[in-house]
Amino acid sequence: MLARAALAAFLTASPVAHPVVVSADPVDTTPHVLDGIVNAITLVGSTVVVGGSFTEVADAGRTTTYPRSNLFAFDLATGRVLPDFAPDVSGPVYGLAPGDDATVYVGGAFTGVNLDPARALAKLSLADGEVVGGFRPGVSGGMVTTLARSGSHLYVGGDFERPRPALARLSAATGAADPGFSIEPGAPLGPRVKVQALAVSRDRLAIDGNFTTLDGQSRPQLGLIDVSGPSARVAPWRTDAYARRCMVDFPSYVRGLDFSPGGSYFVVVTTGGWRGGGMCDTAARFETYAKGTRIRPTWVNATGGDSLYAVAVTGAAVYVGGHQRWLDNPKGRDTAGPGAVSRPGIGAVHPGTGKALSWNPTRERGIGVKAFLAHKGGLLVGSDTTSLGREYHARIGMFPLP
Repeated sequence: MLARAALAAFLTASPVAHPVVVSADPVDTTPHVLDGIVNAITLVGSTVVVGGSFTEVADAGRTTTYPRSNLFAFDLATGRVLPDFAPDVSGPVYGLAPGDDATVYVGGAFTGVNLDPARALAKLSLADGEVVGGFRPGVSGGMVTTLARSGSHLYVGGDFERPRPALARLSAATGAADPGFSIEPGAPLGPRVKVQALAVSRDRLAIDGNFTTLDGQSRPQLGLIDVSGPSARVAPWRTDAYARRCMVDFPSYVRGLDFSPGGSYFVVVTTGGWRGGGMCDTAARFETYAKGTRIRPTWVNATGGDSLYAVAVTGAAVYVGGHQRWLDNPKGRDTAGPGAVSRPGIGAVHPGTGKALSWNPTRERGIGVKAFLAHKGGLLVGSDTTSLGREYHARIGMFPLP
């Protein structure tokens, strides 16, 4: 259990390299989300912003309860819930990204914030939770599932129809669609195309979802986009690793993805069901700058039949979360096969070998971890359950660097 003084330096956001694996003992200062699920976390300066589907939040000591409509914020160092940031978001939040001047971008399945119409995407002030004027993204026809900020650009994914189908690059200042970005996911494994997750690093944007083409080029469920120039283009990188089907209930099964701190590789996690075999219910590393049409993963770690939803890559570890029981379990069939190691709900994998590390804090499994955020002081975790590291941490918690 970490004292408050040990958190004083936790003041900077962004996925960064960690020198070592985080502690398995969560800090005691994080607040608690009392119902629902946490889907997204971001850091704006020293403020943690948390989004999901929930109605109440309590302070770390559970002495004060705050009504919160799917979004709240707290101070990273102290855990204090921001009293003046209490926007009324009319539906679930699925994506968050930091803005300039103490603002945050919020994406999800909502139609308004407070009394302002805001469809699926809004920019809010952390000072008072109000919608920031001048940011007009024009997203409509569906929801936003994922966001990533890169300089003056905001990348947006989901199943919306406008300003472009399922994937857009917007001005971070105005929300206007960037005419230099016209990549279109297509041929979906479902009634409408959906981008499930995206991440940006240096000159590459990685996206996954239920699409099987990007601009008409075969890219089954996963693709890379070259964003090095003013006009984006599909990168000469293709894998058919996710072309194989999983169980019929999961026509598309890719979920979270994250780049390494330097951007040289990224990791994708999946659901899918053990009867599908292949890449169902796995974490897999891919090399960003490999070229070809049949790129294979560098390694694959299988759960043996349990879903993974979230991943964070720090250089020291690849953290994976879902409702898994095991890692290192390629022979498992909803069972622990030869070599399987117990990692209930959360685990860490060696970035080089792909084998599970000894780190094993455990968590109550539930639906699963839906959000990670690695920052300079540790790893934030968002889920739907209340036990993390064998302690009570309702739906939000943090493992510090030792």
